[in-house]
Amino acid sequence: MWLLCVSAAVLAWGFLWVWDSSERMKSREQGGLLGAESRTLLVIAHPDDEAMFFAPTVLGLARLRHRLYLLCFSAGNYYNQGETRKKELLQSCDVLGIPPSSVMIIDNRDFPDDPGVQWDTEHVASVLLQHIEVNGINLVVTFDAGGVSGHSNHIALYAAVRALYSEGKLPKGCSVLTLQSVNVLRKYISLLDLPLSLLHTQGVLFVLNSKEVAQAKRAMSCHRSQLLWFRHLYIFFSRYMRINSLSFL
Repeated sequence: MWLLCVSAAVLAWGFLWVWDSSERMKSREQGGLLGAESRTLLVIAHPDDEAMFFAPTVLGLARLRHRLYLLCFSAGNYYNQGETRKKELLQSCDVLGIPPSSVMIIDNRDFPDDPGVQWDTEHVASVLLQHIEVNGINLVVTFDAGGVSGHSNHIALYAAVRALYSEGKLPKGCSVLTLQSVNVLRKYISLLDLPLSLLHTQGVLFVLNSKEVAQAKRAMSCHRSQLLWFRHLYIFFSRYMRINSLSFL
């Protein structure tokens, strides 16, 4: 078993080395696909989503010289920590390279941080569309129908973006990327999932190098109020701290 684990780790690192060696070429290809220097909006439900799930995407888009904006639909006040979590989000965004002027946090009763509450799709879509138009956004990034963790607030964002897309309400030239949800096994095998990600990604794949992984971890560490013991395990084992597979709508 020990030899099997070592062999798998070597295989994964081998794939990573191949990825690193061709990173410049991949960046050029993705730059043509996504549009270099695009104005990109990351849409999340709670403070810490940006680091816990989307760090590879944020840092990958930074490589492509995208101008990044972030829209967070709640202050994460489920345990009455909203004010603390808003500050933590700004700190995390600073580590990831998103300036405070490009971060919008919605904090009202319409979008509570509560997996038991279904956010109104039309209301979410209306707020989102206004933000897209005001900032001249041409690429929206958010969760897919699985919400990565299955959280209803994550899924509500996908439903709203999907509605705008299917109804033709997005501005001309505005594209949508959704973060691929994977099964529990793939979610917690870190870089060992890289071969499967390379095989199954049909849209865009972002993989962090060692320096960027450290940057992602620093961003996640800004969310001190959320760093319970199991979150430390998440940071170590989760593929989402290192790999993001995304699909275009």
